Parts: sequence; structure tokens; C-alpha cells
Amino acid sequence: MSFKIAIIGAGSVGFTKKLFTDILCVPEFKDIEFALTDISEHNLGMIKAILDRIVEANNLPTRVTATTDRRKALEGARYVISCVRVGGLEAYADDIRIPLKYGIDQCVGDTICAGGILYGQRNIPVILDFCKDIREVAETDAKFLNYANPMAMNTWAAIEYGKVDTVGLCHGVQHGAAQIAEVLGAKSSKELDYVCSGINHQTWFIELRLNGRPIGKDELIAAFEAHPVYSKQEKLRIDVLKRFGVYSTESNGHLSEYLPWYRKRPDEITRWIDMSDWIHGETGGYLRYSTETRNWFETEYPQFLEAASKPIDPAKRSNEHASHILEALETNRVYRGHFNVKNNGVIANLPQDAIIESPGFVDRFGINMAAGITLPEACAATCMASINVQRMSVHAAIAGDIDLLKLAVLHDPLVGAVSTPEEVWQMVDEMVVAQAAWLPQYADAVPAAKERLSKSRVKTREWAGAARRSVRSIEELRAEKAALKQAG
Repeated sequence: MSFKIAIIGAGSVGFTKKLFTDILCVPEFKDIEFALTDISEHNLGMIKAILDRIVEANNLPTRVTATTDRRKALEGARYVISCVRVGGLEAYADDIRIPLKYGIDQCVGDTICAGGILYGQRNIPVILDFCKDIREVAETDAKFLNYANPMAMNTWAAIEYGKVDTVGLCHGVQHGAAQIAEVLGAKSSKELDYVCSGINHQTWFIELRLNGRPIGKDELIAAFEAHPVYSKQEKLRIDVLKRFGVYSTESNGHLSEYLPWYRKRPDEITRWIDMSDWIHGETGGYLRYSTETRNWFETEYPQFLEAASKPIDPAKRSNEHASHILEALETNRVYRGHFNVKNNGVIANLPQDAIIESPGFVDRFGINMAAGITLPEACAATCMASINVQRMSVHAAIAGDIDLLKLAVLHDPLVGAVSTPEEVWQMVDEMVVAQAAWLPQYADAVPAAKERLSKSRVKTREWAGAARRSVRSIEELRAEKAALKQAG
């Protein structure tokens, strides 16, 4: 087979390498072309050198090109994969820092909440540019695979306004299933059969079977509470399991910021999170992790390049959906996964226009969703709160409507649990002014926002958050890795 895959945001080096090696685990895909594009020539150069080394080491005919000219990369592409972070770590830092001034403590801030909503405002204009290019220069009916957050908002915009065949992809379901399999004593996740459905980062394991045996709420609670690690790291998820009756796919830290109950006061935050790793609820944890990862990669790049000389091992193919979807579409080997698509009746008790994440099957006819799912009422209610925020956020981003943007932030579950309307109005003004360089649709609104900020009387505070850690130096990271290697 010979076709072209374009990767936008290919400077996300580690993830691009994973997608690349996964796809080349499919025997029929050896002779395809990868077109890499990014706004950073520096990052493009690094990832192309790594992928070229992989091709050379494995004696493959695979072609790899790299360009900052996005349209050139998209020309003739059958598949387009996006893993962009619009605004980079600079804008992301404001997604965390500014809400903290108003008492809003986020762990990740990339899905909803104040940070995720502003992230969506930065992404959506760019996503629509991608879609325009795809329509104009890619293969007819090219498929757009979006890995970038905020997943639901980006996918919603691409489908509704970009008019491109789009699917959103995430790995939260696979990670949650691996946890459940482990606590139940399974030898592998393959022993676990499940139906997991909802919206991205709020999907729910509504049916579980281990080797064909149904698993009920009480058994699952007991298994998690008995686990020596998860019982400490996933306290919030276990509490939600007890109250809702089903387990959420999302990590302790992620889930905590989509709900109005657990991060509303500093003492509540420290009660429910675990500081053994950022993903369990640390304030700004993913920002710290991303910063350290970037610094580590820049410093240790020669080691990453050397590691690229190893043979590709199909047994180590990851569970990221992209390679499996492409394999199913091109070879007709059926793949079952969980995909972010427009609802259109798949989940009966969620809105038709919402972007849902639910089971589906892929073959040469496309992605075919399993319809007729009804979520438990509490799960549907929680998803609905986020869907309403997502819808308003998408519409605000398309129109450049700062008043609708403020209403979207006001209706966010965690923001509403912490902040007054007056605080929200000022916070959004401050975030839009700080991020104006990445928000072209709000250019006309920025002068008035600056004027309001100059006259505002809303009190703020400089607060690091309830559970903040400093970014570690390269020396500290080396020492920690050495200690882990010695202990292991």
C-alpha cells in the first residue's frame, strides 16, 4: 500500500515517534509517506532525524518529509493527524496562573474549567484553518484524526464548522480498563470486556465482565479499596464510584476538575488528591510535567536519537487508536475501540449535537458506532454540565463573542463552585488580554477588556494553589531517575 499521512504539530516529538512506530507495525504500511509539519523548525528537525534513524535502522522504504508549510504537508494526504498545543507552554502557564488568582485550582486545565475553555478558544480558529486546507489540498474525503485537547471542543468545531470527516482520539478508556483488570486480578486487560461511554474525559464503565462473569459495583469498590496503590492515588475516583455506582475512566486529578465538589476549597483538595505523581491531583501538575519533559528532551536529545536505532518490535505496539483505525480502514481487519464523534442518537440521554466518546467498530466501510446506549442518570447529568459549557465555548470561539465566552466559563462546574459572576467576568477579561496573541477572533474585544481591567475593584491574590510543586531541574531529574533505576 502507498498513501500519505500528514502529522500537524509533529514537533510533539515523543508522541509523534509513538504514532510513527505504531503505524509501521502494520506490515502493509511499510511503503507509505509521512509528512511532518509544525511551526517550530527546531522541533521538526529533531523529530525528522529520529524518524529517519528508525527508517534506516529497520531498512524500510518509508518516506519522511518535514516542512513548516502546512498546506504542502497536507497535499494529497489521505489521513491527517493533529497533536498541536496552540500557544505552547507560555499560554498554558496563564491557563493555570490566572484562574489561581481567583481561587480556581486546576490539575490539568485542558478540557473544561477556565483553562480548558481558553485553550479551546486558542485552538478552534487554528482547527478551522486545518480543515480548510484539508478540504482544499488533501485527498477527497480525507480523514482527520484529532488527538489535541480540548478534545470535545476541537472535534465539535471540526465536524460542525470545518466540514471535515473527523474523529477524536484519546487513551483514557484504555488506561481505566487496565486499572480495573489489575485490581480484579486479571492477567491482562484482554480478560476484561466492557462497555464504556460518555464524553471525553468523562466516560463511564457502565458494563464490566471478567472472563464472561459480570462485575458489580460492590465487588469493584472492594477491589479498589484493597489495592495497595490505587486505594491511595484514586481516592476521589473511588468516592465517585461509591456514589455513582460506576467507575470513571479519567485520572483522579483530571476528574477532580470537572466536578463542582472536590476542588472548591483548599482543604478539600488536599483531602482527595495524592502527590505521588502529578496525575493524581497536583495543582498545575500537567504544566509542571510538560515543562520538565520539554527540558529533559532538549538536554538528553542525543540519547533519544541513539534509541531510535533499535528495531521496531510489533509486540510493543501501543494501544493508541490511530494505527489500529488506519489498519482497519485499509486492510478490513476489524478494530473495536472508543471514539469521539457527534452523538446522533448513539447515547440516548445525551444531546444529538454533543461530541460523545463511545464504543465503535472500524472496517473498510468506516467507523461504525454501537448505538442504543443509555447512561446512568448521574453520569448523564455530569456529562450534560460539561456539554453545555463545551457548546457555548465552541460558539463563542467561532463568533469571537466575549460575552458568550464569559457565560461559558460561568457555567463551568468548578468555576461556578468557587467564583462569583463578577470574578468570572474579570478573570475572562484578564485571560483574553494575556492571550491576545493567540486569540485573533477577540481582537476587537481586547481594548474594552483592558479598559474594564483598569477600573476593576475585584480583589485577587497571588496563590500557588493548594498542592503546587516547583519545576525540577535537569540535575534533580537525573538524580531521581538514577535512584529509581537503582531501586528497581
